[in-house]
Amino acid sequence: MNEESIKEQYDDKVVKYFLVATIVWAGVALLLGIYAALELASYKFNLGLQWFTFGRIRPLHTNAAIFAFAGNTIFAGIYHSMQRLLKTRMWSDAVSWFHFWGWQLIIVSAAITLPLGFTQGKEYHELEWPIDIAIAVVWVAFGLNMIQTIRRRKEPHIYVAIWFYLATFVTVALLHIVNSIEIPVGYLKSYPVYAGVQDALVQWWYGHNAVAFFLTTPFLGLMYYYIPKAVNKPVYSYRLSVVHFWSLVFIYIWAGPHHLLNTALPEWAQTLGMVFSVMLWIPSWGGMINGLMTLRGAWDKVKADPVLKFLATATIFYGMATFEGPLMSIKSVSELAHYTDWVIAHVHGGALGWNGFLSFGMIYYLVPKLWKTNLYSKSLAETHFWLGTVGIVIYMLSMWTAGISQGMMLNAVDASGHLVYPDFVQTVTRIVPLYWVRAFGGVMYFIGYLLLVYNVIKTIKLAPKAAPAVAGSSNPVLNVSVGDLVKSSHGEGPHRVLEGMPIILTVLAVVAVLVGSVIEIVPMIAATDQSSVEYANFKVKPLTSLQLAGRDLYIREGCYLCHSQMIRTMVSDVLRYGPANEMADSRYDHPFQWGSKRTGPDLARVGGKYPDLWHFRHMLNPRDIVTQSIMPEYKWLLEQKLDLSSIERRMSALQGLGVPYTDLEVSGSVEDAKKEAAALAAAVEKDGGPQGMADKEITALVAYLQSLGKQTEKK
Repeated sequence: MNEESIKEQYDDKVVKYFLVATIVWAGVALLLGIYAALELASYKFNLGLQWFTFGRIRPLHTNAAIFAFAGNTIFAGIYHSMQRLLKTRMWSDAVSWFHFWGWQLIIVSAAITLPLGFTQGKEYHELEWPIDIAIAVVWVAFGLNMIQTIRRRKEPHIYVAIWFYLATFVTVALLHIVNSIEIPVGYLKSYPVYAGVQDALVQWWYGHNAVAFFLTTPFLGLMYYYIPKAVNKPVYSYRLSVVHFWSLVFIYIWAGPHHLLNTALPEWAQTLGMVFSVMLWIPSWGGMINGLMTLRGAWDKVKADPVLKFLATATIFYGMATFEGPLMSIKSVSELAHYTDWVIAHVHGGALGWNGFLSFGMIYYLVPKLWKTNLYSKSLAETHFWLGTVGIVIYMLSMWTAGISQGMMLNAVDASGHLVYPDFVQTVTRIVPLYWVRAFGGVMYFIGYLLLVYNVIKTIKLAPKAAPAVAGSSNPVLNVSVGDLVKSSHGEGPHRVLEGMPIILTVLAVVAVLVGSVIEIVPMIAATDQSSVEYANFKVKPLTSLQLAGRDLYIREGCYLCHSQMIRTMVSDVLRYGPANEMADSRYDHPFQWGSKRTGPDLARVGGKYPDLWHFRHMLNPRDIVTQSIMPEYKWLLEQKLDLSSIERRMSALQGLGVPYTDLEVSGSVEDAKKEAAALAAAVEKDGGPQGMADKEITALVAYLQSLGKQTEKK
């Protein structure tokens, strides 16, 4: 073997490491998901410990599923397929390993900080500012390695899978950076520069497109590579893949506002989000059809090969999820679905069926090839497939039933204009049995995963002991041709010219993404008191220093994951909670607290509804107030001392962001908080409540809860 051929061997060692990390973190994500499901089935699973409450476990689960499990899947597949499609080794081994270890360190930091309560309180973007910076650095390293590899490629044309990889890199970078603009006020505490409705729009522009460009576009790239390779046929239609790519990249970015339908978000933004979401039906189903039609004429292979079973079923789940998402984005359907478990069913159909099954199919395909042996047991893989499929079906059916039942009950109004189910807890107790069913479905899925772990370990043990000639892999660089994946009749055309110009292709993708982003976000960010009648007609008082401290505790405990602070314009919401929220109500909220799920009632106007002592008793033991409550106990709030050491710094940062605190209020924030806490604690003690609460965290939290709905007045 000459020196040149040695240099051109693939680096599969890093692929192996990403693949093993994928398997490990998949187990962590699934176990956390099962545990969170059990916490909703019975409050006792919260264990009465602050590190194990649903509010802290749920963001750990979502981050593990998205960034640890799915993230490592993406990187393993990209590093493996890109080298073969471009017929060259990755540009830099050092950067590849920096990427691998940097990403694992980020995941570990999330696993430490989130249970400890260090969170920004924004879904899928909970990690605090130092970790945000680390994510940006590692992500840029990944993108640099990818782009430089493309530049030194031996293949003149760039296959469609790589377009999806490029779009993923540039768009996720944009999403992460824009949503991460925050002001640090401590080593693990920050406030976003956006507030209220602006923060809500930016967050769901990020949140929805994190799903789009982290859990969809890279997995589509993997689909376009691994389905043709596994079935040994060209992709069904290369032209369709081109249309799929450009239409998806352009349309997807507009869809974020559909998470905010019927809220205080301006109607024009809601309409844009709904219209573009419905438009997503076309490109999404075009991609699904392309993937499944590639398998046309090979169904005997699909029946016999578990790899193809996983890949084909993943593609079907992609089609299901991308049909259901636009359906739920229609305003009338959103009235029923939003804030309910229907959304949970939808999300997990995509996560478990699309992302999970495609990951498992890729693992079963890659492990034998990378370790140069045969899969230990196809029958175990088959069993895994059926356990996983049945588990997903049980999970989705239970949550569909729970979500639609809850939505119908919450929205039910009788002929006299009264709520049929006025007590929120009625809608919870009705669906608790379905939470047990959901957990059972998750356990079935996890058992299938355990079979994969066993199968992979046994397969690796079958690998030949001889070491490869060069660290990495002995696979020659010329064993895959783009022509193997593209029919000649579909592979030629004007777009083939663009494929040879990766920089221009990337710039065009960025432009496609920026169009929708700028049109939706800039008008909201640019809104001022003088130009916005929604703000000009209202007077909004900022939180006191004690209330601000309580709000930060509310975010720390993850209360926003079960309680919304957004009364929608719907009749049932207004009857249940009071007047619909205006934009001004959350004007100084950094971050916004509109929520995305109601496991408990909305809190937007809870201030003054109950005495202070009621809140103390409710946080100590919710069952003392509502017998059937599934809310965890928060007894530590009555034991831990309130830390006011950074409250002045926090108020000063918010003052710089436009919250109208005076210099006197900032400088006197500690003393003001202590005085307010002493008065509140004395009143609670007088009413027969616990003694000595003036310096405890519970007092600040109650002060915040009692402020909700009391800060805004019409001029």
